[in-house]
Amino acid sequence: MKSAPGLTKPTDTTRTAKKTQKSFLARHSLSIVSAVILVTWIVLYRISNEHTHMGAFYGNAIADWSGLLVTVLATKFMYEVGSAESRKPPNQWHRALWVHIQNHSLTIFLVLTGIGWAALYAHMNPDEKWGQVVGNIVSEWTQILGLVVLTKRLIERGSKESK
Repeated sequence: MKSAPGLTKPTDTTRTAKKTQKSFLARHSLSIVSAVILVTWIVLYRISNEHTHMGAFYGNAIADWSGLLVTVLATKFMYEVGSAESRKPPNQWHRALWVHIQNHSLTIFLVLTGIGWAALYAHMNPDEKWGQVVGNIVSEWTQILGLVVLTKRLIERGSKESK
């Protein structure tokens, strides 16, 4: 079938170009929705009684969804050489110190923010409402850091993340 003069049929190239032009929301939908869910858990926990099943659930959900959000965002922007949980760093930094920092930026970020969470937790009453939540966040951070570090050397048969 011929096209009318002056009109061209869309080619695979033009179709592909249109598919790659996604909106900001489409490109960042996972982090945006994860953040909205996290804020929802925080609001629900704030208005709930932490001594009820639902209140305790909301507190745990805050820690879990904080971990999910940091995993999504940190692995988007930071790197850990050798970890299956990390992207590959671009070859932009040339100085040895900066290369080392870039290659381990994910672990550095998790350690520094983990120290911050642990310090905050150390100054809180663990039996109070927000003390329990921050304690769960410290636990979540150690799990994420453990996953990043362990996946640098260890494998799990059948897992696509394993080397």
